Amino acid sequence: MPTGVVLLDKPLGLSSNAALQRVRRLMGAVKAGHVGSLDPLATGMLPICLDEATKIAGDILAGKKCYRFSVGLGKRTATGDAEGAVLESLPVPALSEQAIRQVLAGFVGRQSQVPPMYSALKQGGQPLYRLARAGQVVERAARAIDITSFALLSFEENAICLEAVCSKGTYVRVLAEDVARALGTCGYVTSLRRLYVEPFASEPMHSLDSIAELRAAGRWPDVMAADLAVGHLAAVHLDAAASVRLLHGQAVASGAGAAARRVRLYDDSGRFLGMGERDVQGLVHPRRLFVL
Repeated sequence: MPTGVVLLDKPLGLSSNAALQRVRRLMGAVKAGHVGSLDPLATGMLPICLDEATKIAGDILAGKKCYRFSVGLGKRTATGDAEGAVLESLPVPALSEQAIRQVLAGFVGRQSQVPPMYSALKQGGQPLYRLARAGQVVERAARAIDITSFALLSFEENAICLEAVCSKGTYVRVLAEDVARALGTCGYVTSLRRLYVEPFASEPMHSLDSIAELRAAGRWPDVMAADLAVGHLAAVHLDAAASVRLLHGQAVASGAGAAARRVRLYDDSGRFLGMGERDVQGLVHPRRLFVL
């Protein structure tokens, strides 16, 4: 079974974990993990790391994400999306394209965001959504996020369609509520699709059905090479002797480019070995190596 990343187009109504388990069974993976949860009401790119590629999940998680979503205006729900009960209703002022774009421009850049109660973040060992379902509201620390771009795709009297490129940790439901508030009303997410996760912006996705069809035919779906996710790191190519020492847990000399810290490692045949860390003396220490 290939090691790498399958880009799943998660369907509507399925949790990220349920989607992961289906892919894992279809692929026969001993180890597998998804990167960046999507709510059941969300669709789109869900990277699934297979076997040794689970070791680069954190690097994928750190990348930017692109979301396309619709916001219903004039109502606020308990969950911030269409699943929750309506908590508040407000009139929607007359909106112009210029006014909406001006509001969106104010969200671009670094800012703080308070995570919603309906989230998987834990407090006191309990996921916040469980506390929320029990009627509890607890203090949540604001987290730094970064909105790279924020575009208006269309708007109607009581709805707007938006597209945002944002950092990890951004809650689109909170962003939608904040935008609606800045427009002089309230709002909630009515649809949400993740278009891509960096660095896979231009890569095609597989549906669960397409993976099942390929496996039934004895074929594998496209699996992204694990090192594609760490392409931002400097590459270090080692000769055969250095590769053996590295794989036995020893530090090896890395040659030029001693300023870099984390690096990706290859043997003399170009095979990806995993990640290491270069010290100030230019020695590379193994950190996350693949079992080959």
